[in-house]
Amino acid sequence: MIKANQKESEPYSLEGKKALITGASRGIGEQIALTLADHGAEVVVNYNTSHDKASETATTVELEGENSWIYPADISDHEEVKQMKEHLKENFGEIDILVNNAGINRDKFFAKMKKEDWDKVISVNLDGVFNCTKTFLDDIRESEQGRIINISSVVGQKGNIGQVNYASSKAGIIGFTKALAQELVRDDVTVNAVAPGFIATEMVKNIPEKVQKNIKSQIPMNRFGEPEEVAEVVAFLASAKSSYMTGTVIEVNGGYYL
Repeated sequence: MIKANQKESEPYSLEGKKALITGASRGIGEQIALTLADHGAEVVVNYNTSHDKASETATTVELEGENSWIYPADISDHEEVKQMKEHLKENFGEIDILVNNAGINRDKFFAKMKKEDWDKVISVNLDGVFNCTKTFLDDIRESEQGRIINISSVVGQKGNIGQVNYASSKAGIIGFTKALAQELVRDDVTVNAVAPGFIATEMVKNIPEKVQKNIKSQIPMNRFGEPEEVAEVVAFLASAKSSYMTGTVIEVNGGYYL
């Protein structure tokens, strides 16, 4: 772990910055929260239902010497997101960095996919990005180092059987990123996306072993990625070192999609 007195001189220093990470109670989101804190940021751990896990994440952040806050909000609900902003403004302050990470899947072959399966995935994965970005946009514009980082997926680039809804939502995030980047460049705000491949989170670990082996056989590096490998890319994009990058999609997939 990075010591507090090292953060100002380390390559991706986020000292003095405040970050909101959606869906940060577990998986990639949890690791992003911990990694941004390691680099000096104060973090808001947003979650929907996993209160205990969110509290554990925030406690770990604070043990490393950074301020943290947890806030429950269903990001698919615009009103809940607006309430989250008001609460944070009073208790945490304005944010500099927004990481739109929260996402769900409802996998089915398209012929068997129900309308509610489509609607739920789009509402969280894509509408949630709109809701959070729209709500916190003024904060980010006013920051001296405003950053919006959207977590897409290799599935949004390559597609995947049984994931038409998920692939559509993640592809939409890429289009959202590229268009918004052009609008916000005048405000010195960068907007970038990270597209992870198969990462060793709880979701991937629950895939049947035979299927896991088949997936790994298609990855040139022959392994799943680690959450830390995604989170460090996010830390770079959040830092001043990425100041000439916007509208970019960084692929973290072990060569699975080139």
